[in-house]
Amino acid sequence: MDYSQIDAYVLRLVEESTPERTAWNLEQIRAGKKTKWNYIDGCMLTALLEMSRITGDSRYFDFVEHFIDAFVEEDGAIRTFRPEDSNLDDVNEGRVLFELYQRTGKEKYRKAAEVLKSTLDDHPRTYEGNYWHKAIYPNQVWLDGIYMAQPFRAMYEKYLGSGDYSDIASQIRTVRAKMFNEEKGLYYHGYDASRCAFWADPITGCSKNFWLRSLGWFSVALADLCEILPEGPERKSFQEILKEFLESVQRYADPETGMYWQVPDQPGREGNYLETSGSAMLAYATLKAARLGILDKSYAAKGQKTFDGIIEKYLTFTDGGLNLGGICLVAGLGPENNRRRDGSYEYYISEPVVENDAKGVAPFVMAYTEVKRLKA
Repeated sequence: MDYSQIDAYVLRLVEESTPERTAWNLEQIRAGKKTKWNYIDGCMLTALLEMSRITGDSRYFDFVEHFIDAFVEEDGAIRTFRPEDSNLDDVNEGRVLFELYQRTGKEKYRKAAEVLKSTLDDHPRTYEGNYWHKAIYPNQVWLDGIYMAQPFRAMYEKYLGSGDYSDIASQIRTVRAKMFNEEKGLYYHGYDASRCAFWADPITGCSKNFWLRSLGWFSVALADLCEILPEGPERKSFQEILKEFLESVQRYADPETGMYWQVPDQPGREGNYLETSGSAMLAYATLKAARLGILDKSYAAKGQKTFDGIIEKYLTFTDGGLNLGGICLVAGLGPENNRRRDGSYEYYISEPVVENDAKGVAPFVMAYTEVKRLKA
């Protein structure tokens, strides 16, 4: 498959974006919202740094630096960041700070990383020691939050901290123990340690179903952690958990496209559909795990099949642009005043399916970086 149009598209996204208005965050543009420090831009910026490494094109790195400079002050303060929200989503964008600091030596990047780390030091936790997903979700652990916080934590420990990864490992072991369904080989979207949330099983604390994008976030987090951490017991445990999941999830891949369903274990059920963002994340994690030797090298073909399946099913090109469909706009659990988000099958298929939303575009570019590495 000729991927040259994707290269041109990614570069066009960069050229048409500013810190005030990014070409990939159409949801934000349509809503007329001003850009703020957020996890979706963090995903894209992480992917663009990888594009810079792979291609040697300085335009990607220069854009990331320019973008972050619009938010990070000289004293390390981050414009629009609200630590009082105790929101793990807002940590993710901090991942790019470490490479910016290494390559430029600007102290403000290190200081900003310290700001984010200090908020995690004070972040509320469940009785087992896991971060709450957000302050508005007390005692709740969501798979999404593993990606949002733990790779940043690991990078902080590697580049600025003492190299102690034990707390990260403990939190992920708790997720494996509490949220993994042995029979299905899948992880539940959420877990309430207090068993009080209206969507939580009163015995297990888990939500009712499996949601593809949350599984994608979890797999990407583990794949990234396996690359960030040095050899040691924590890295080995992440490798084992990732290998177990990625081997297991293959049974749910659509035979024709290699993609995965919005509710992965119920293929073909009325209302269910092959979803882009989660499929792109699983493609990324599978390709990366094969590259790192966590999975057999043959799994790279499976990851590429998923990526190519997304292109065949949902990607079209018009006038040099790209149109990416099949993206779940959003999904969550609660809070109490939003009981529609109850974790039921009917809920997950009821959320809008959209085109060109950043939560699909960013993972697609992330997966593309691994495809490029495979082809290099």
